[in-house]
Amino acid sequence: MPATHPKDASSAALLAQNNALRQENEDQRVALETLRAKHAKLVFELKELKRLLYGTKSERFEPDSTPSNQLELFPDQAPPVEEPLKATTVTVTQKTSASKRTPVRQPLPPHLPREVITIEPEGDMSSFKKIGVEVTETLDYVPGRLRVIRRERPKYVDPSKEDDGVVLAALPARLIDKGIPEPGLLAHVMIEKYLDHMPLYRQRERFLREGIVLPKSTLGDWIAQTAWHLTPLYDALKQEALESGYLQVDETTIPVLDKKKKGKTHRGYYWVYLAPEKHVVVMEYRKGRDRDGPVAFLESFAGALQTDGYAAYDGFDAVPAITTYGCWAHARRHFYNARDNDVERATHVLEQIKQLYAIERQLREKDASATHRVQVRQKESVPILEALKTWLEANMGLPKSPWGQAVGYTLTRWKRLVGYTDAGRIELDNNLVENSIRPIALGRKNYLFAGSHAAAQRAAVIYSLLSTCKQHGVNPQVWLTDVLSRIPTHPMKQVSALLPHHWKTLREDASAKAA
Repeated sequence: MPATHPKDASSAALLAQNNALRQENEDQRVALETLRAKHAKLVFELKELKRLLYGTKSERFEPDSTPSNQLELFPDQAPPVEEPLKATTVTVTQKTSASKRTPVRQPLPPHLPREVITIEPEGDMSSFKKIGVEVTETLDYVPGRLRVIRRERPKYVDPSKEDDGVVLAALPARLIDKGIPEPGLLAHVMIEKYLDHMPLYRQRERFLREGIVLPKSTLGDWIAQTAWHLTPLYDALKQEALESGYLQVDETTIPVLDKKKKGKTHRGYYWVYLAPEKHVVVMEYRKGRDRDGPVAFLESFAGALQTDGYAAYDGFDAVPAITTYGCWAHARRHFYNARDNDVERATHVLEQIKQLYAIERQLREKDASATHRVQVRQKESVPILEALKTWLEANMGLPKSPWGQAVGYTLTRWKRLVGYTDAGRIELDNNLVENSIRPIALGRKNYLFAGSHAAAQRAAVIYSLLSTCKQHGVNPQVWLTDVLSRIPTHPMKQVSALLPHHWKTLREDASAKAA
């Protein structure tokens, strides 16, 4: 057996040592890249926290300049890129005060009550001829007043049949049996809390200023009983939403007092469902944020479901009766937040998304039909989307960086995000349902928490009906007062006629017949 040459052994040892150093260097490089990504993520999270605490909440995006390889958003306002810009002369005309438009005061609504005050000239006008009246209307405010409705029921007895007893008229049916509140007062308490965000203890203090002593528990009982009577309307509203064929969904938190959790509140969730075409809003309270909530609610639903990227909605992709769609507002938000991490690439994506929104804005202004919306989207939006996807796939970035997370979020949900181009009825985002959540966010800041899980669901019933009032431009105080006066004697089979949009139609028909 030939002996190993010392030089060969030395070379092999050096080679092994060199390979070990290379591997160590590669490991250190990977570790460094990991640390850099972690550092970038922490810096991003710190900036986000500071922005949430101290910065503006607006996500308005205005690019500094238009890249040379991007088409102008409004090509009719500027020459094409290929043509040289022609010299132009700009004349600036300074407006004088005489050219300013005089503001025109809008007439005050005719339904407001008028107090007429006649102001006669000084002196004897008996020999003068009256030729007209100069009218000046101003607007005043009288704080809301409580009133007492006194129902007097005369008692009669037949002298010839005194044994038959006293004849007395029956009291009309009341929402709260033996209670003092009239429908108008109940409606006022509900509106104050759930639309004007006035907690019950503050309402109690306002009643005290009028000399009315109402314990907070009494006000709470009024709300509980009113919500119970409104539950059949809520169920009818829910059925209309499920039959609409198109729902937008989102969720938000609500702190709830729980006897099992002493010293802290339970984090519950309102799941909000909006039917954009029927303008119906339904909120449902759930103790958690797991997918059991939407699964149970949407058990009988068939049609289009538009959501954000929350994982609880992923299972609906496999439901044959449901077609899922994404939300470009949520995708855009990720790129907006990634600007500090990669301003150039994030700005490019935001500019492309801005073009998509510009197309949708023009369609809304023209009140385009669903068919026309599909045609325009296929012609104008699809090329932008296809180019954007190709560009994103070539610019993935580090997965854990803000930029990489924004790209990953968008590409993972790409099929949902672009599905709207094939369906004219689907919106670009689900901002409509997000807007319906705002009253809950404002309410949280005022009344802080729900008193129990049952109270949270009662609030969901009330929020749903009042939000639907807003969708249809119905005065909630007028609607709720009228509905609460009808409920005790209204046929249960016709309860849907009392929903805000149907009630509005009934009122309009009644007014037309009266006219």
